[in-house]
Amino acid sequence: MKILIIEDEELAAVRMKQLLEELEPGCELAGPFDTVISSIAHLKEVRDYDLIFLDIQLADGKSFAIFDAIQVDTPVIFTTAFDEYALQAFDLNSIDYLLKPINKDKLKLSLEKFRKMKSYFGAGTGIGGPNKKLYEMIDSLKEKQSVQYKDRFLVNKGDSLVPVKINEIACFYAEDKVVFLLTIDKRRFIIPQTLEELESRLDPHLFFRVNRQFILSGEAIQKVHNYFNFKLKVELVPDPGIEIIVSRSRGADFKAWMNGE
Repeated sequence: MKILIIEDEELAAVRMKQLLEELEPGCELAGPFDTVISSIAHLKEVRDYDLIFLDIQLADGKSFAIFDAIQVDTPVIFTTAFDEYALQAFDLNSIDYLLKPINKDKLKLSLEKFRKMKSYFGAGTGIGGPNKKLYEMIDSLKEKQSVQYKDRFLVNKGDSLVPVKINEIACFYAEDKVVFLLTIDKRRFIIPQTLEELESRLDPHLFFRVNRQFILSGEAIQKVHNYFNFKLKVELVPDPGIEIIVSRSRGADFKAWMNGE
């Protein structure tokens, strides 16, 4: 069986590969691809997969955008960390999902369900073919999950609460398991959200997660330098005091985002 993994969390992708190799000896695994952009580019070239494991929230936005850009006729098992609306929609539409962190027994059941559904998916093509319910499910999810991107944050400052508008934010970053919001005028606040939670609530046209530690505002980026081993180094204003490096694998997507693509 030929399986594609689309997942932006490195540890989750590694675990998925390990479990699939245990449960499906001899399977051919491809990926992981961690962005909508890279996934679309790959699926335009390679389409002969038997199954796709697809994370809902990727590094540059929700994976539903893949289905807007290209037609996918391969059965999909979605993975999600926290989205209760997605889980309800998957149940209603009889499309399987896995809740992260991935459980081996549940993955085994998903694979068994895939085999039973294989005749249903068949080899048809197009939205009107055997994958029709997959597209109906995606449309349902889009309606249920019409994202209202945050336009402000209410943060603690001593005994007070201070509103911070989205255009005042330079970046979000994690340090010692604490997430900080840094404003353009150099104010720093601790916030309760994780970077993963922030990704789903921030407008991807305005913010980009460059690595596991930083989500940057495009307005705060002053320069981008070429760095060792084809990585990129970002110069942010104000300087958070921590080196900001874009990995080689994220470099192309970051440049495309910076270019407004």
